[in-house]
Amino acid sequence: MKKRTTYHILIRCLFVLLFVPIGLSAIAQARKPRFKVVAMTEVGGVHAPFVEAAKSWLKQLANEQNFTVDYIDNAESITEAFLTNYQLFIQLNYPPYMWSDSAKAAFRKYITEGRGGWVGFHHATLLGEFDGYAMWPWFSEFMGGIRYKNYIASFAKATVHVEARSHPCMNGVPVTFEVQKEEWYTYNKSPRPNVDVLATVDESTYSPDSEIKMGGDHPVVWSNPHVKARNVYVFMGHHPDLFKNEAFVTIFRNAIFWGAGK
Repeated sequence: MKKRTTYHILIRCLFVLLFVPIGLSAIAQARKPRFKVVAMTEVGGVHAPFVEAAKSWLKQLANEQNFTVDYIDNAESITEAFLTNYQLFIQLNYPPYMWSDSAKAAFRKYITEGRGGWVGFHHATLLGEFDGYAMWPWFSEFMGGIRYKNYIASFAKATVHVEARSHPCMNGVPVTFEVQKEEWYTYNKSPRPNVDVLATVDESTYSPDSEIKMGGDHPVVWSNPHVKARNVYVFMGHHPDLFKNEAFVTIFRNAIFWGAGK
């Protein structure tokens, strides 16, 4: 009887030694994030409510889909070494100025060499001379060779038309959808000749109407195919209620996984 008991104990010990490490390894693998995101956010100002709503939404999505998001609110930490930690860079309303030359160089390399993906929102096309900073020529080219011109300060409701229905960022997005409140930037020209336009806003649907228009072709979602990084710019990004807009949320979600190569 004693021999049988000793035998059973040995078998159990062997089982623990053999299979518990495998189980722990599987758990560790399951907890390992699928990918890592860095989000560069504008701090304070009129865009603060949108940024805070975006953070809340991203936190929930990251928990559900097993990825991580780290936040920075300036360009000081942007180096080549820093960016190697991330598969996706979200420019969450941070403008294309207040970047050091070294940060610009590291970011440019990240994009041109396809070291990660990029999703930009709204304020990322505030291209020009602002707050004593010169325009960043490369970023202007990245955005299609445009320069910021004006905006509808009083806001307007408008209809957006999806052009590139087969693009991964537009998967599940209605052919047309409404944006209830946006300030609709205008630029010195359409970026269309230099980018792939995914969606445009119909200026004839502005409510209330406005004289501030591109005068025809007005892209609001586009991607630059001339760099190696998967990238998409989404103009909408001023009002936090956008996170109640299923079309906008779908574009944002799609852009994250497409941009990260997932």
